[in-house]
Amino acid sequence: MMHSDELSRAEIGVIGGSGFYSFLDDMTEVEVDTPYGRPSDSLLLGEAAGRKVAFLPRHGRDHHLPPHRINYRANLWALASVGVRQIVGPCAVGGLRAEFGPGTLLVPDQLMDRTRSRAQSYYDGEERADGQRSNVVHVTFADPYCPVGRRTAVRAARAAGWAAVDGGTMVVVEGPRFSTRAESLWHAAQGWSVVGMTGHPEAVLARELGLCYTSLALVTDLDAGTDTGAGVAHSEVLEVFAANIGRMRDVVLDMVRALPLGTYRDCLCTRALGGQDPGIAPPGTTL
Repeated sequence: MMHSDELSRAEIGVIGGSGFYSFLDDMTEVEVDTPYGRPSDSLLLGEAAGRKVAFLPRHGRDHHLPPHRINYRANLWALASVGVRQIVGPCAVGGLRAEFGPGTLLVPDQLMDRTRSRAQSYYDGEERADGQRSNVVHVTFADPYCPVGRRTAVRAARAAGWAAVDGGTMVVVEGPRFSTRAESLWHAAQGWSVVGMTGHPEAVLARELGLCYTSLALVTDLDAGTDTGAGVAHSEVLEVFAANIGRMRDVVLDMVRALPLGTYRDCLCTRALGGQDPGIAPPGTTL
């Protein structure tokens, strides 16, 4: 098996589940080590829609990693190390409003973090495994998702006949359990739209590395406080996700085709550090 520095590079990354293995042509499996440990799995590099794409199974290919044990820092670092500068992150979420029922595709523009135990910064002043130590950097995160990626996602979905919801807040909880009714009702009372378990810290780590990150949130269920039934069941989540994976894959392919070339990126994501010195060199850059 080849190491990442022996391969052709990718420009777009997709972090998702098993339904996306089949959308790459001529895949090459790549093992990548990072200063933060191993990512969830090997990267799969190939072509899609004429672009070079790297796919990473978020939970590992056999789904052995629950949301709170995913090495998010290693995942984003690994993608950046093979040249990725734009990331699409499809995920399954619960709807917090009755109108956001199963099968809804929402492209969030805001994020609320309610996780507890996850390492969520590269620039925390801690010493890494390789002995390097970052400076403490405060990254602007008022708008957590790439505006260009969001527009591209909404256009791709609507062109395919999927009435994507343009905007909304994703609240990210620790997991792996689903919410209690009280938690769900409180989330909805805040005006938040959907609840998931993996959207943070993916988005902020991408921003710290100057990467464009776009979330595609597929609603698989109404969360416990919205539905009057027995609550969320994992089997129902899997069933709805499987029923929609084909059109989700089509939207991602259309996004890959339409996203700007890396050399033409001009969005807030590329100016994330605002001139601050991180003390360590993000992949593909020099200090």
